[in-house]
Amino acid sequence: MISKEKLDRINYLARKAKETGLSELEKEEQKFLRQEYLAIFRENFRKQLENIEVVDE
Repeated sequence: MISKEKLDRINYLARKAKETGLSELEKEEQKFLRQEYLAIFRENFRKQLENIEVVDE
């Protein structure tokens, strides 16, 4: 699970990108944080899919 601080930072950078734009350093940070978030999301989603049990009537 991604930390609340990192999630807050992702949201902050997204808002800032819309409002004023990001520096090159901030763009790199945003890219890295998004990749980390997506990797965790995909892992959790895969675990959910693996735990699905199909029941036929």
